[in-house]
Amino acid sequence: MADKVIYFKENDIRGIAMPERFTFPFYYEPHPLAKIAAEELKHLLETQTGLDHNFGLDRDAHGMAIGKMFGILVVQDGGGRLGYLSAFSGKLGNSNSHLRFVPPVFDMLAEDSFFLKEQYILNDINRQVKDIETSESYTALQQELKGLILQVEKEISGFKTLLKANKLDRKRQREEQRNSLSPEAYAGFEALMIKSSLHDKHRLAVLNAVCEARLSQLRSRMAPYDGRIAALKKARKEKSAALQQQLFEQYTFLNQYGHRRSLQDIFSETVLGVPSAAGECATPKLLQYAFLKGYKPLAMAEFWWGASPRSEIRVHGQFYPACTGKCKPILKHMLEGMALDEDPLLINPGALKALDVLFEDDHFVVVNKPHGLLSVPGIHIRDSVYLRLKQAFKTIEPMMIHRLDMATSGLLVVAKTRAAHKHIQQQFLKRTVTKRYTALLNCEVQNREGEISLPLRGDPDNRPRQLVCFEMGKKAVTRWKVIEHKDGRTKIHFWPLTGRTHQLRMHAAHELGLNAPIVGDDLYGTAAERLYLHAACLEFIHPVSGARMSFELKEAF
Repeated sequence: MADKVIYFKENDIRGIAMPERFTFPFYYEPHPLAKIAAEELKHLLETQTGLDHNFGLDRDAHGMAIGKMFGILVVQDGGGRLGYLSAFSGKLGNSNSHLRFVPPVFDMLAEDSFFLKEQYILNDINRQVKDIETSESYTALQQELKGLILQVEKEISGFKTLLKANKLDRKRQREEQRNSLSPEAYAGFEALMIKSSLHDKHRLAVLNAVCEARLSQLRSRMAPYDGRIAALKKARKEKSAALQQQLFEQYTFLNQYGHRRSLQDIFSETVLGVPSAAGECATPKLLQYAFLKGYKPLAMAEFWWGASPRSEIRVHGQFYPACTGKCKPILKHMLEGMALDEDPLLINPGALKALDVLFEDDHFVVVNKPHGLLSVPGIHIRDSVYLRLKQAFKTIEPMMIHRLDMATSGLLVVAKTRAAHKHIQQQFLKRTVTKRYTALLNCEVQNREGEISLPLRGDPDNRPRQLVCFEMGKKAVTRWKVIEHKDGRTKIHFWPLTGRTHQLRMHAAHELGLNAPIVGDDLYGTAAERLYLHAACLEFIHPVSGARMSFELKEAF
């Protein structure tokens, strides 16, 4: 196997200090060496014509447009020379093997691999199932059964209509005879009515039995076909499960100590099991190759290349962290014992920022939450609006009615009594509370106002990121109005008509929304000194007096 390392030119890296610690993969600013490597790889992608992959950047390209995540790993060889390795996530042009890029941890597409052999068997099973399901004799029986079911349903429905008419007629006769016959004569008449009713029920039972016999006879003719299909599908399911298990065992990951762990072993420590395509991401591939070749990993970076997927936000050429769902458990093992940059998510950016109380009475308090302060305690950071109010109230337990993202600043109302909490919370649930946010977007929005409706759901591979999903997402609607354009940016007002996680951030950044990320959005745009999103206006009904309470804050941008 030809070595995949590309060494830096001395002039390109002169004066750049080596990284003291390895990149924290899930939240980082690329090291200068990583940026140089990434720019070289981007230049290759711009000029390379032999990748046989449509990234969606060329309108004349053939095939489905699929953007890709690429990664680079800055390494040092045994002689102290600095270079970098390159990788892509998943496949590229229906292949795992490309000269410039490191190989996969396990190449399931290699010629004569057990995966392809088993895949041929599975494909043959699928062919057999399709042959039976599309055979002339089986489809004829299916059509016959479908027609018979409709006929039977019609016959039974028609007979039930007749029986219902008979029942109404017996009721009419009872009412007519009740006052005209003697008790003894009416008793005899009632016996006849009951006998008639039982006779109708018997006739219905006979008809049901006859119809069921006709259906059973036809289904028995179909049984050999159905049995064969069921057996093939069972075999396919069992073989697929066995193949998946075998694949999990083939994907074994190294760390700097030479210790190997399989996917199955790594994900056995999680509650979700092994996610689809785990181990195919760029960073695990890069580290695996570096450890195999004896290179020392110094820094990593990943960037998106190509058209953005419809569901998530990926900007061509922009850096992104490694995914958490698929990569975090793997990288925990692969990076064991390595000194990493500090996890920014463990730092409390709101520690020295004051929490201003704007209004307080016996029922609730309204505060101005600074950006960087949590609304409620997190897993690693406890400092929050909740804890600060609890310390201030001393004898009262604050009750959170709604929340703001850690990065968002502005108005937050917190209840001091259960009655106030229930009352105001109901207003939020019924959407009678008026909420208005101010944001600064990173480009000029052409229209003046409008409404965005894009359903959202969580991204299981990249929490807490959200996805646009028209099949499984929850309804999310936002009204907006442009306030001003300045220096190529847009100041805007948002009115969220629903309250989904990251709703305003997604609706601003997504190409089906405003296609203009909020300035400082490190999840859906580009990081800055802060997220320029501010909860500026809040109106609701006082839980006791019934007065309309209105609060407004001027944004700090």
